[in-house]
Amino acid sequence: MENSNGQIVDLYLPRKCSATNRLITAKDHAAVQINIANVSDKGIAQKSYKTVTIAGFVRQTGHSDESVNRLTTESGYLKGVWDARE
Repeated sequence: MENSNGQIVDLYLPRKCSATNRLITAKDHAAVQINIANVSDKGIAQKSYKTVTIAGFVRQTGHSDESVNRLTTESGYLKGVWDARE
């Protein structure tokens, strides 16, 4: 819901899982949100970051590590072994 100034004023904004694109409910206490900082060429963290949200269901099945690796590789934050060979 927005006010007359165009600002969002809802008390609860649902999040979506980055891996499965499912809504994360308010009762999902196993869900995590990870902020990955942008890093300069010299290795200094910048003020901007990418947010990755993982639902409790993904964590419970043991696929959270693979999901975070896949999401960060797709966005260019992580270079896998297969990228180093090219």
